Amino acid sequence: MTQSKTDPRVLRTRRLIMDSFIELSSKKEFKDITIKDITTEAKINRATFYYHFEDIYDLLEKALSEVLLVNLNEEVFKTDQINEEVFICIFTAVTNFQKSLSNRCHRGYEDTIARIIREQLEVIFYKMLVKQTTSEDKEAPKINTVILSWGIYGASVEWKRNGMTIQPEDFIKPSIPYLLSGIEMDTKKLTSKRDRE
Repeated sequence: MTQSKTDPRVLRTRRLIMDSFIELSSKKEFKDITIKDITTEAKINRATFYYHFEDIYDLLEKALSEVLLVNLNEEVFKTDQINEEVFICIFTAVTNFQKSLSNRCHRGYEDTIARIIREQLEVIFYKMLVKQTTSEDKEAPKINTVILSWGIYGASVEWKRNGMTIQPEDFIKPSIPYLLSGIEMDTKKLTSKRDRE
């Protein structure tokens, strides 16, 4: 009898593997962590590990994605509008994620972390931009999503580079009017174009 991947026992085991990996990554560099280390830490066998994850890179990606999603707290982003509060919440979540990783030995994770942050932000921004614009043009929200995702990620890197001394909210606040005016201009342009047709 095979268990479903939504079975509570299966989910607990998956969580245990991720927690063991995160615990190990606070002690060792990623390149030095082996599947044997993880299975020993989690007290499981290799077959169980491979039931849940393709390899250690799959585990890294899923563990980091999950940690970031917890930080992002999707409830905040069920709004239809991108506003100042949304930008502050997203930026704070991303900087908290960056900060928590910098407290561990995560050298060598940078490219994976950057990609995960941008991909998660793209999903969130795209959903909101599509709700906010009623245009037939599907390319504009996609392009704006990429710009916003890279921009927020880049700002979080800059915040980290500056020693994380300024509160994330204070760091991002001066940029928000520019971000919002760009979104509002795009929305107005699309609305007026639709009205002319």
